[in-house]
Amino acid sequence: MRTKKSSRLGRLSRLALAGLALGSLAACKTTEEATATSQVLVDNDYRLRHPIVLAETMETLDLPVGYSTRTLGGALQGSVEGFAKEARAKGNGRVEILVPSGAANEMAVHALTPQIRRALAQGGVGQGAQMLSTYAVEDANADAPIRLAYARVKAVAGPCGNWPENIGGGVNVNKDYHNFGCATQANLAAMVENPADLLAPRAETPADQQRRAIIYKGYRAGTGTSSQYTEGVGAQVSE
Repeated sequence: MRTKKSSRLGRLSRLALAGLALGSLAACKTTEEATATSQVLVDNDYRLRHPIVLAETMETLDLPVGYSTRTLGGALQGSVEGFAKEARAKGNGRVEILVPSGAANEMAVHALTPQIRRALAQGGVGQGAQMLSTYAVEDANADAPIRLAYARVKAVAGPCGNWPENIGGGVNVNKDYHNFGCATQANLAAMVENPADLLAPRAETPADQQRRAIIYKGYRAGTGTSSQYTEGVGAQVSE
C-alpha cells in the first residue's frame, strides 16, 4: 500500500521531469530564434556581409630600366625617395629591392642599383633596412624593371561584384541583395589613412597649458571663460 509521502514524491518527480522538458524546449526555441535573428542581421547589414578587415599587403614600385641607361634620372630619383618616405610612414621602414637576373638590361640594372640604394637612404631608409634580392626573367631579350616593395597593414573589403542571386525575380523577401554596400565598404577602407584607427581610438594629445591657465584665471576671477563671438560676423548676404 502506497503512503501519502511516496505519492507526493512521485508527483514532485513528475513535475520536475516536466519542468526539465519544458526548459529544454525553451532552450531550443531560444537558440532557433537567436540563429534566425543573426541571419536577419547578416542579410540586412552590409557591414556584417562585407566587413572591413586588416591584412598585410605589399606596396610595390616598378622602375623602368632601359638597355643603355646608366644614371637614375631626377624624376625616378624623386619617386624612389617618396617611396622610401611612404615605407617609413605606412610600413615597417624596410624596403626590398628586387633586381632582374638574366635580362637584356642586366648591365644597366647593375649600374642603377647603387644609385637607387642611395636614393632610398635619402628618403629615410638606411642601408641596414634595405634588402637586395633577384628574380629570374624568362625572356632574355626583355628590359625588366627594378621593383621596390615594402609590407604594410592595409584595410580591405570585398571583393565586390558578386551576384549569386537574381535581384529582379524569385521569392519576395525583405532583405538586401548580396552586393549591396560592398563598394561603400571598399571605398571607406581605401580612404582610411591609418588602419589602426579601425581597431582603437588614438591617444589624446597633451592639453594646451597656456589656454588652460587663461581659463583657470577667468574662472577664479568670476569672469566668462568662453571665447568672444560677435553676432552677424560672416553672415552678411551679398546683394
